[in-house]
Amino acid sequence: MYRSLPEWFLAICARHPERTAVVCGSEHLTYQELAAEARGLAAELIRRGVTRGDLVGLRVTRSMDIPVAVIGILLAGGAYVPLDPGYPSQRLRRIIAETSIGCVVGETLPARGHTASPRTDLPEVSAGDRAYVIYTSGSTGQPKGCVISHGNVLSLHHAALPLLDVGPDDRWTLFSSINFDVSVWELWSALGTGATLVIVDAEAVYDPEVFLRLIIDQRVTVLNAVPPVFRLLAEAHADAGRPPLPLRYVIFAGDAVDLDTTAAFIEGLPQRIRPINMYGITETTVHATFKELDDTALHGVNRSPIGRPLPHLEIMLRDPTGEPVPDGQAGEIWVSGSGVGLGYHGRDDLTAERFLTVDGVRSYRSGDLARRLPDGELEYLGRADRQVKLRGFRIELPEIEATLRGCTGVRDAVVELVTGHVSGDFLAAYLVVDHTFDTRRIRQECAEALPPYMVPTTYKVLPAIPLTPSGKIDRSALTAHR
Repeated sequence: MYRSLPEWFLAICARHPERTAVVCGSEHLTYQELAAEARGLAAELIRRGVTRGDLVGLRVTRSMDIPVAVIGILLAGGAYVPLDPGYPSQRLRRIIAETSIGCVVGETLPARGHTASPRTDLPEVSAGDRAYVIYTSGSTGQPKGCVISHGNVLSLHHAALPLLDVGPDDRWTLFSSINFDVSVWELWSALGTGATLVIVDAEAVYDPEVFLRLIIDQRVTVLNAVPPVFRLLAEAHADAGRPPLPLRYVIFAGDAVDLDTTAAFIEGLPQRIRPINMYGITETTVHATFKELDDTALHGVNRSPIGRPLPHLEIMLRDPTGEPVPDGQAGEIWVSGSGVGLGYHGRDDLTAERFLTVDGVRSYRSGDLARRLPDGELEYLGRADRQVKLRGFRIELPEIEATLRGCTGVRDAVVELVTGHVSGDFLAAYLVVDHTFDTRRIRQECAEALPPYMVPTTYKVLPAIPLTPSGKIDRSALTAHR
């Protein structure tokens, strides 16, 4: 296995210099050209003082800048911190302050257009060096930065790619935001196999008909999809008369797979494609399990099949005291192996709480529940705490509640994920307010502090938050107020 992501990338470049590495609209770069652009950025970062291990901000739009910036930062020895321009400036400022970022590619420094001097020496990077810090929703009201190493990413791909029949002739979409760790899998799976990375622009991300046309026109063979987005794509495909598609794989991640939609989509195609479901966690480097959804799985009684751990990982199911549970019984997913990340940036207390060593084995305690079936595969059962998934994004509901409590006129707040609604899943806020409360102002204040997917859809004013006899929030009583 390679020692670092730059070493892996440059080895692929040496094998396939003239092959197309990345496409975005009418633009394209060969592997040789991508390497030159990335080296130029790396040289400029080094000239500006970036040294091995430094954190560098990454604030770029959906463009060719993404792969250039990611690879350039890593070539310079840095680790990138995604700062999606679509996120609220207040949240981004907080991340920048916490990570002490001094340089932001795409803001203080353009990603492209730099020239590397032959005299520029690139640093040696090792597997243990951090590659990126991605911030996820935090249960204390503050997002937390997951630190992932080069070795973590390399071990994921070394274990998972051989399970797929992919190679240089494939074309992978880069659909996910750079703030969503599935983007790491999309980018390196393509560039690590000599394939072509097709960047999905903003219009296609938000319009399933445009996205469908992009898949056809760009001859996409490997699609990574969050199930809620895939449902919209499947509807667009059916409305278009189910035209033939170039797809060979659809890989699901980020949310519970919709088996009925997947089955109907596949049955409407003239060719056979392979649907894959991969459960994962940011802290254990994108993916943790692998399940090919054959006909038996698509129509089986297990409605949330996540399969078995990837070869580089082990999954134990434990009770709240940390003891293993018997097969067939629900338990919390603890993940161990070479994919387990380095911890949380600047949060030693939280790292110690979630990254535990038991019997000499370091594991990440996920907060997800599953049970092991008689055949050894896992069935996903949902969250053990109040972290939820909405449209592929992990959300800590207490973070939204903390934001709401800081809004004008709000005295108390509870947020719940409403599922099974005819219009789809959404976040509902239940508020205790004073006379200064105004719904429009609350929406605006939330939008300034939270990403769009974390802003509640509905706001219900209550005289008081209902409580159980033990003094805990009576969440079942909240349903009567929807």
